[in-house]
Amino acid sequence: MAYVVVATWVAKPGQAEKIRQILETVTPGNRAEEKVLEFQAHVSRDDPDTFVLYEKYVDASGYADHRATDAFRKHVLGEAIPNLAERSVREFETIG
Repeated sequence: MAYVVVATWVAKPGQAEKIRQILETVTPGNRAEEKVLEFQAHVSRDDPDTFVLYEKYVDASGYADHRATDAFRKHVLGEAIPNLAERSVREFETIG
């Protein structure tokens, strides 16, 4: 079973473009990680401050490895989170 993470980020007012740039920066590296099966960031068509990240890993250790990368610490913890008004992260396992 694959391990899936769905994160919703809501940018603070005036920070949507910064969040978009951060996601554009990290996406190629995220996709290149050994245990990443899929990584796709989305922006809401109705609310450009709202982003949804769909992440699929071979297993839970892939997500743990991802969170331990320098890129995650620098770009997500250091740059993105301080510019978010809201953040939720939900973890799932695939069925079948």
